Amino acid sequence: MAKKRIFLSPPHMSGLELDFVRDVFESNYIAPVGPALDEFEAELSAVLDIPYVVAVSCGTAAMHLAMRHLEIEPGDVVMASTLTFIGSVSPVVFQGGELWFIDSDPQNWNMDTALLAQAIEECIRLTGKPPKAVIPTDLYGNCIDIDAVTELCSQYEIPVVIDSAESLGSTYKKRAAGKGGYASIYSFNGNKIITTSSGGLLASDDKDLVEHARKLATQSKEPVPYYHHTEIGYNYRMSNVLAAIGLGQLKVLEDRVKRCREINRQYKQHLAGIEGISFMPEPPYCVSNCWLTVIQIDHSILKKTPEDVRNALEAKNIESRPVWKPMHLQPIFANNRITGGGVSERIFQKGLCLPSGTSMRDSDVAFVSDVLKASLNH
Repeated sequence: MAKKRIFLSPPHMSGLELDFVRDVFESNYIAPVGPALDEFEAELSAVLDIPYVVAVSCGTAAMHLAMRHLEIEPGDVVMASTLTFIGSVSPVVFQGGELWFIDSDPQNWNMDTALLAQAIEECIRLTGKPPKAVIPTDLYGNCIDIDAVTELCSQYEIPVVIDSAESLGSTYKKRAAGKGGYASIYSFNGNKIITTSSGGLLASDDKDLVEHARKLATQSKEPVPYYHHTEIGYNYRMSNVLAAIGLGQLKVLEDRVKRCREINRQYKQHLAGIEGISFMPEPPYCVSNCWLTVIQIDHSILKKTPEDVRNALEAKNIESRPVWKPMHLQPIFANNRITGGGVSERIFQKGLCLPSGTSMRDSDVAFVSDVLKASLNH
């Protein structure tokens, strides 16, 4: 057994967070909002180069606020990446909308734009109108081809809400991940490249969207001295204390991206030349944050499955994880439409996420690689 467990992607504190949290405690702004939250939002707006942002309790809450503002309701179709985490798409269900899933492009594993075009035309034939929104996911730090997706959707006036939960710190054509859609959402969950323990962000060039989302996130209280409500809202705002943690984490975002990319490079070096192992491709228009290093294991060549390897790693106290199970394979979405499907199914069948936490030492990466190679030899 390893002396200490190697986790998949644990929080990595910079040491700066305590100073910001101490300031919050000394100011007694322990309530949901306060100066640290304002500062965190301002810094994120600058990092993303997106003018309007609102920090909330999680990425799913951010997506829900976007869907609520877009007035998704029963009968509305929303198209989304099938290879994603359920939190990316469940807000559509909260609103009563109908999800239509789009398969992955084998070149980058993100939403296949050609299939999206095909699905939009089919949706118009079936329903008489295009989908109400499109939600593509930046998978494991790889940016979607934002320009291609938004150019296609603009022909039908479809808003694109980019799920950039996993891609903070990535860039697309030298722009921040998520910049260029109608809106984008980000996650600061405990396993993300930076964390606020739990938390998320909604960002947009649309001031009305973000102002409405901010209101909805605070129980839709109207701006009067007493509690007055004209619509139902939610308790979704990020707390001032968690925002203070985020301020400390933002200071090291570039370092965290650099380290994740270095870990990815080392895995590729350690596992080079093993026929039957391949890595998630990085598209030419993107510099990924490499939040997780993901490999494919070809059973026909290696006679091992990802689950065989995962169990071998677990036996040495190393955490790894299967690739996201496509949404169209989830029992809850068994009756939903899917355009394509085979690519994401193959990625799921062959994929394994390796430990990629930025606190990993070079020796940890080497140890994981050695255990993985030994599991294949057995």
